[in-house]
Amino acid sequence: MSPSNASFLIISDTHGLDIHENEAHPFCLPLPKVDVLLHCGDLTQVGGHGPFRKALKMLGEIDAELKLVIAGNHDLELDGEYWRSHLNEEDGDEPEEHDQAVAIMRGPLAKEAGVTYLEQGTHTFTLKSGVSFSIYDRFADLKDHVDIMMTHGPPKNILDACPSGNVGYDHLLAALNRVKPLLHCFGHIHEGHGARTISWDEKADAENYLMVAKPVDIDKTERWHTVRKSENSNETLAVNAAIQGENGEFCNSPWLVYLPL
Repeated sequence: MSPSNASFLIISDTHGLDIHENEAHPFCLPLPKVDVLLHCGDLTQVGGHGPFRKALKMLGEIDAELKLVIAGNHDLELDGEYWRSHLNEEDGDEPEEHDQAVAIMRGPLAKEAGVTYLEQGTHTFTLKSGVSFSIYDRFADLKDHVDIMMTHGPPKNILDACPSGNVGYDHLLAALNRVKPLLHCFGHIHEGHGARTISWDEKADAENYLMVAKPVDIDKTERWHTVRKSENSNETLAVNAAIQGENGEFCNSPWLVYLPL
């Protein structure tokens, strides 16, 4: 049986964007109705309960059956370990703000927006169509196959170039090679916005892998970039979905990806 295509709208690094004030750029309303929205982190500029609520309201305006969101490095209170270790009580920081921020991301406003906030681990979802997929979030120890990896940062040498060099993560590249998902989406490096198809060498083992990252065919007839993932199981589609560009403007296009599941 041939796989069914599910549609994914992928974004990252919206940094407090007011989507109603972004009409001069590609990420504005209306956006295509999709099965799944993926937000790869940096909802805000420096965290804060108000900005988290604002981000949820923005996500609520996107039409998707399922909306999955992770935190980025700018979403300070959502990282409990970071928050506890960098707490500055003189500036009014309080330990309980982490729990309060998570409560916002899982509370009534998130439910109203249709948002599911993911913390690290592997999760499985089934759409109304009956299509199921597994998704891995962030820094958990990934050993088993998943359909989608969603992380905030990029893997090493894949859409990770910036003025200081290639700043992606070696451990993500190693995890990517171990499980070879259909899709790895991320952001963080604004200059890296783009997509690549990663072809894996079947003969290489988990420690000594070989890959080729090549450009993909992109349909740019709309404000969003459309990509249809091939059914080749030895290929991973990598997408850097940072909406904020290197100049600070929200000038990058979101990605509409059709994934064979």
